[in-house]
Amino acid sequence: MCELNVYLKRDDHETLVMEGVFVVKPEGEKVVLENLFGEQKVIEAKISQVSLMEHKIILK
Repeated sequence: MCELNVYLKRDDHETLVMEGVFVVKPEGEKVVLENLFGEQKVIEAKISQVSLMEHKIILK
């Protein structure tokens, strides 16, 4: 399985938003994140970078 950790980057600092994310859905100015257990978070941000090798998504 390929689960990702999602980080929010402000200035040059990354903060972990959610671990074990399986669904990333951009919706306008927001991004909806969902993990294996169906827990969701909605973040007001845009996708900046996706690194499958690092299992990491960076939002800005």
